[in-house]
Amino acid sequence: MLVFSTQKLVFLSVPKTGTTAWQATLGARASMVVTDPPELKHAPVFRYNRFFRPALEKFIGEGLDVMAVMREPVSWLGSWYRYRQRPFLDGHANSTAGLSFDEFVLAYMQGKSPSFANVGAQSKFLEPTRNGTAVTHLFRYEDQPALIAFLEDRLQCDITPERRNASVKAAPDALPLRLSPEVERRLRREFAADFALWDGIGANGVYVPVPKASI
Repeated sequence: MLVFSTQKLVFLSVPKTGTTAWQATLGARASMVVTDPPELKHAPVFRYNRFFRPALEKFIGEGLDVMAVMREPVSWLGSWYRYRQRPFLDGHANSTAGLSFDEFVLAYMQGKSPSFANVGAQSKFLEPTRNGTAVTHLFRYEDQPALIAFLEDRLQCDITPERRNASVKAAPDALPLRLSPEVERRLRREFAADFALWDGIGANGVYVPVPKASI
């Protein structure tokens, strides 16, 4: 999470949306950079509202804008799947080594996901709180120009994002990273809130109310 006090802007770090790169790129300009522990670095809206917002509003003032980046849901799961194939996780409960992408997503959709597929949901991360705290500017990970343009305008500087913490690339002979039609249909049905949210993001990060998650 990044906080820019002068600009009254909070940048929430949705996992697997380039957050480490953005912290490296903008950290020197931020008033506060939360990098650890992961539960605070990747604080979702509800945790931001509970632990950070009261203090920030007290010392910075009300009217803070909250921005975030969301990734297309299948691509987001694909990033988790590849990230957890890193060799140093071999033998660990979080490793996806030896699993197909279909197997990973099927495990993700279980009522109680095994450790390797327990990655949450973007719609839950971005879900507004009962007191109205919500993301005010939501960008697609796939639309970096819009995100960069917003940040350059808000921070009044030129921005060249760094590349950090990227998932491992699939080997040439690895299985294609795409879902079978049946598994994708089930994912779209069971996680409809995530797809509806991503589909509804407007141009230039125009806020679209986040649908109430059903998971």
